[in-house]
Amino acid sequence: MNINEAKEEVKNAVRAYLEKDEAGQYEIPIERQRPILLMGPPGIGKTAIVEQIAHELSINLVSYTITHHTRQSAIGLPKISEKKYGGKTYSVTEYTMSEIIGAVYDQIEKSGIQEGILFLDEINCVSETLAPTMLQFLQYKTFGSHRIPDGFIIVTAGNPPQYNKSVRDFDIVTLDRVRQINIEEDFDAWKDYAYKAGVHGSIMAYLEIKKDNFYSIKTDVDGRTFVTARGWEDLSRVIKVHEKLDMPINENLTAQYLQNKEIARDFATYYELYQRYNELYKIPDILEGRFPEDKRAIREGSFDEKLSIIGLLTDKLMEEFRSYSRQQSVQKILFETIKEFGRFSETEETERVDSIQWFKDRMGIMEYRLQEEKEAGLIDREEERARATAVRSLKDCINYMATAAGSEPDLKGAFILAKNWFTKKENIRQENIKTTGRHLTNSFEFLEQTFGDSESLSGSQEMVIFITELSNAYHSLKFVRDTGNDAYYKYNKLLLLNDRKQELMELAKELVF
Repeated sequence: MNINEAKEEVKNAVRAYLEKDEAGQYEIPIERQRPILLMGPPGIGKTAIVEQIAHELSINLVSYTITHHTRQSAIGLPKISEKKYGGKTYSVTEYTMSEIIGAVYDQIEKSGIQEGILFLDEINCVSETLAPTMLQFLQYKTFGSHRIPDGFIIVTAGNPPQYNKSVRDFDIVTLDRVRQINIEEDFDAWKDYAYKAGVHGSIMAYLEIKKDNFYSIKTDVDGRTFVTARGWEDLSRVIKVHEKLDMPINENLTAQYLQNKEIARDFATYYELYQRYNELYKIPDILEGRFPEDKRAIREGSFDEKLSIIGLLTDKLMEEFRSYSRQQSVQKILFETIKEFGRFSETEETERVDSIQWFKDRMGIMEYRLQEEKEAGLIDREEERARATAVRSLKDCINYMATAAGSEPDLKGAFILAKNWFTKKENIRQENIKTTGRHLTNSFEFLEQTFGDSESLSGSQEMVIFITELSNAYHSLKFVRDTGNDAYYKYNKLLLLNDRKQELMELAKELVF
C-alpha cells in the first residue's frame, strides 16, 4: 500500500487500541494489542505519518531510532540487590529502568496525557547483542523487567533487506505477534503531503514530468545511488532559503540532497528552466488577468513546457491558499482572546485594572503554554507558527490601543479599541480572500483561452491536470470549501461529467464487442 493508506491503517489501529468500554477498560486487552510494524524503503515518510497521527489524535509520541542504542540503554544497567528466599539472604541482579521506558514516563509527566505512541525506527537493524531484547519487546512489550505503560501503543518501522545490509529477519514466532504493514513508494500519494507541507513548486512540477525520478535506489559498478522523498523535501526547504538570501541553486547544491548525479544534474537544469518560464510568462500578470497575447506559442509548446506553466500557476496559488489557512488560524486565536477580554471588561467594576497589562499577561500565558506544548511535542509546525504569530500580533494590538487612546484606556474603551484593531485586520484578510479567489478564477480563464473549450474538457488535458491538482490538495480544497469559487465549481462539474461520459463510452464499446 502507499503511505497515505498506511497512515489510515495505523491511525485506525491506534484508535481501536485506545477505545475503552463502559467500565473504562480497553476493548482490546493490552496483551492482545499487537505492535505495528511498518516495513518499507527508507525516506518515504514512515516517521512523518506517525508524527501526524499523534498530533491528529492529540496523544503523546516518544520516538527512538533503535540502532542508536545499546543493550544497556534499552534494558537498563545491572545492579545488585538483596532478597530473602527460604529464610536466607541472597544477592540478586536486577536492572535499572530502561532509558526508553523512562522517556515514556517523562513524556506523560510533561504533557499530562496518559496515552500515546512509542515509535521505534530501524527495528530490524539492531545489533546482535540487542536483537534478543527487541524480540522480547515485540512479544511482551517489556524492556528488561519494565513494561511500557498501559495506553502507549507500539509502532515500529524497518527497511527491507535490499535497502540495508544490517537487516535481521524476524522469526515466525515474532511476526505472528505483530501487525505488519508493507509500504511502497508512490509519488501521487506523496503529493498530497507535499502540497500541504509547501514543497517547492519546481520540485512538484519536475516530478510531475519525471515521476520515475521521485524515488530511486540503484546499485551498479560505480556504487549505490539513491533519491528519496525525504531528500526532495529537504532540498525544497534549502531552495526556499537560498531564494530568500539570493544564493545560487545549482547542481552542487542539488547533489547534496539527491544522491544520484544524473537526477541531481537533471533537476538543477530544470530549475533554471522553471525560473525562466516564470519570467517569460509573467505568472503574477496571469493571476491578475493580464494574459500573454501570443497564446499559440504556449499551446504549441512541448508537453513538458505546458506542465511547467501549470506547475507555476499551481505553486503561486498554493502559496496563497496556505496563507489563507494561516491567517484564518491566527484570526481565530485573536478573536477568542479579544472576546475573553470583552467578557472581563464587563464583569470588572470595582477595581481599576490596567487593560494593557491584561493583554501582556495574556501574551505571557500564551507563550508559556506554547513552549510547554512544543517541548511536549503536542503541536505541529503550522500550529506553532500560528500561535507565535498571534502573540506577535497582540503586541501590535497593545501599541494600537496605547497610541489611539493617547493614554492608558479604561476597560470598556480598551475593548472598543481592540475590536477596531481586530476589524481592520479582518478587513485586510477578507481582501486577501477576494484577491486569491480572483487569481483562481483568472487561472481557469487563462487555461480555457489557451488550451480548451469552455463546454468540454475533452482534448484539454491541461485543464484536467490543473483541476485535478487543486482537487487533491488540502489547502486548495479548504479555501474553496470555506469561500466558494464559481470557476472551480464549473470546471470541476465539467470534469466529472467528462469522466462519466468516458465511462459510458467504454461501457458502450464492451456491449458492442
